[in-house]
Amino acid sequence: MSFNKVVSALFFCCLAPLTLAHEFDAGSLHIDHPWSRALPPVAPTGAAYLSIANHGEQADELLGADTPAADKVEIHEHKHVDGLMKMQQVQTLPIAPGETLVFQPGGYHLMLFNLEQPLVAGEHFPLTLHFAEAGDVEVVVNVQAEAPPAHTDDAHSHH
Repeated sequence: MSFNKVVSALFFCCLAPLTLAHEFDAGSLHIDHPWSRALPPVAPTGAAYLSIANHGEQADELLGADTPAADKVEIHEHKHVDGLMKMQQVQTLPIAPGETLVFQPGGYHLMLFNLEQPLVAGEHFPLTLHFAEAGDVEVVVNVQAEAPPAHTDDAHSHH
């Protein structure tokens, strides 16, 4: 095996855990499976989804997020208003002890404005979540062609 092939194999072996990592912990917060849907190259906006469980005894609050993959990130929610589905910005989201905050299509999500490059299936990007108590937490968002299977446990969808 040539030296270049060995170096390439080692590089991808070291990179694999980053691309497969789906869980992150920050103090009493557990962040599970950050993901985003692949989009056409011309899409100016995207969204990121994940779940945040508070396993501690103290409440925390998601204050916002940012990423080098987009100019701006906002917390958004979908709501039914007068029989129509509308999207609106949310300034912050509390996470009570024992609660899991779920971001999913049709619910809460992190809106990514002015994407720096297309969201391509199989790629990933960093996202920094800002919490009142846990501080800044960097996660890796995997870009997927399809949404992952929904949680069947209703205990994971308190919000």
